[in-house]
Amino acid sequence: MLLLQQTLLPIEILLHTIVKEYLLASYCITVVSEYPFDVKLPNNFMYIEPQENDKSCNDTLPQKMLEASEAGCSDYIVQMKDPKRFMTILDQNIHLGNTRRSERKIIILPIPDVTYKESNDELLEILTMKETSFIANILLILASEEHCITYDLVTHKYYGTTDTEQALYLDKWNSCTCKFDKNENLFPHDMANLQGKEVKVAAFTYKPYVLLDLDTGLAPLGRDGMEMRIVDEFCRWINCTVKIVRDDEHEWGEIYENLTGVGVIGNVFEDRADLGITALYSWFEEYVEMDFSCPIIRTAITCIVPSPRLLASWEMPLLPFSLYMWIGLFLTFVYASLALFVAQGFSGHKIFFTTFGIMITQSQPEHGFSSWRIRNVIGWMMLTGLVLDNAYSGGLASTFTVPKYEKSIDTIEDIVDRELTWGATHDAWIFSLMLSQEPLIKDLLRLFKTYPAEELQRKSFTRNMAFSIEKLPAGYFAIGEYITKEASKDFTIMLENFYYEQCVVMLRKSSPYTEKLSEFVGRLHESGLILSWETQVALNYLDFEVQLEVKLSRSKHDVENIEPLSFRQVVGVFIIYGLGMGAAVIAFVFEVLIFREKKI
Repeated sequence: MLLLQQTLLPIEILLHTIVKEYLLASYCITVVSEYPFDVKLPNNFMYIEPQENDKSCNDTLPQKMLEASEAGCSDYIVQMKDPKRFMTILDQNIHLGNTRRSERKIIILPIPDVTYKESNDELLEILTMKETSFIANILLILASEEHCITYDLVTHKYYGTTDTEQALYLDKWNSCTCKFDKNENLFPHDMANLQGKEVKVAAFTYKPYVLLDLDTGLAPLGRDGMEMRIVDEFCRWINCTVKIVRDDEHEWGEIYENLTGVGVIGNVFEDRADLGITALYSWFEEYVEMDFSCPIIRTAITCIVPSPRLLASWEMPLLPFSLYMWIGLFLTFVYASLALFVAQGFSGHKIFFTTFGIMITQSQPEHGFSSWRIRNVIGWMMLTGLVLDNAYSGGLASTFTVPKYEKSIDTIEDIVDRELTWGATHDAWIFSLMLSQEPLIKDLLRLFKTYPAEELQRKSFTRNMAFSIEKLPAGYFAIGEYITKEASKDFTIMLENFYYEQCVVMLRKSSPYTEKLSEFVGRLHESGLILSWETQVALNYLDFEVQLEVKLSRSKHDVENIEPLSFRQVVGVFIIYGLGMGAAVIAFVFEVLIFREKKI
């Protein structure tokens, strides 16, 4: 230490002590200085010398600082005539860059070529900047004129409920003794105790994630929900106070190209809120602009679709055979008619009526089949008709006895094939799919529509639209309030999920809350509390009848018993019979009229 005192300036000795104590473990340090100084730094550091008073478009300081940040040099030692300029550039680079650092340390040194008072006033103004309020650990070194130069070590009052911009004097260092007066921690803000600091949380009511405006008799704070409980418990853990920031009209919201935003996402992006919750997924576009906590809830997104209805009775006579079977039956009829045509010596006399009659096992007059060729063909036709008639009769009996339903919508391909519109109140449901290059997903996105909740409620009774829902880990569903108990009875949940997502808490880039919040979420997962909270919130606030209708929607038709034959099953046969009789009468009338004209 004696050697250091003889060769280094007092500020260099102090800086050396601070670096050795607090920055030795830093991955990389960025030194931004307009003045040379001699300090031994860890192996990884970058030195940037700003161009003095160059604030023109040719200023290279922002780009150099951005490159240093992207290289991982996130701790700073700064000595500039205009330190506020550094803070402004740093905040801009935090938004532009991709590096996140929750625990960032910044040391700002006094300006050597001005008076102590001017230097200190310049440094203390940094604490009033908005950009400084987003950094927990910033250390100002203020010099004072005494026999032995002393330095006041100052930070901002990051904690507490009032005067957070107020300077907090941590310690004093004497250049003669090279000792601190109190040996206090110079970077005390470890986010363990915020002393009641107000944390602004952007949210809106979306069950079961967040419920606001509740009766205080049910919820003492007037709010509840899985993610709301996470935030409240987090603030109880680090001793902070939650303030809800709302933009219910825009719900999840979005970020615009002019760097403004609305909704939960916009409130966090524009720093109107510190945390953003309410089923926010790990969307790529939002990750580019903000910080994410570690995943909170794994959710699966699918749809409830109109339930398949009983087939119309006129279709039931066609059900015993599939389409390909009916095509094969028609080709058999044509082939048999052609064989009978050849056997009759290329005579077309009654070949179609005879073939049709034999295929439905109707008796035929014997005198018409004197030739052995005709009898041979007729015999094979009777065997074929007997097999087909018995197969059809058995299938028809099953069709009339067991209820038959329309084909259900089970997969994404089914929705696309039927051109069925699906939607919700916001585009957030498709944010996770928008970058997909799969043709099927592109077709699915084309069918997505957004409507107000009132319009969605009306459409839920029209059977021409599907509605997106979430499957939650504990077995419950996040379903929009526009799906009522009456409407849910006519919907069935799909078998295939559109996609899976991870719900996160969104914060500004390099937020000091990120690391602490992720640690807390990890502890919740270890304890199983998140699953327990889901069940509690679902039982307390969700419409349990709607939940059961959706959960059992695929099995509620399976419990129907075999029913006796009724008029509903046979009305289709009578419709076909009536059409046939009508066609026969029309043909008979035309035949009578035509032959009468010929006789006249």
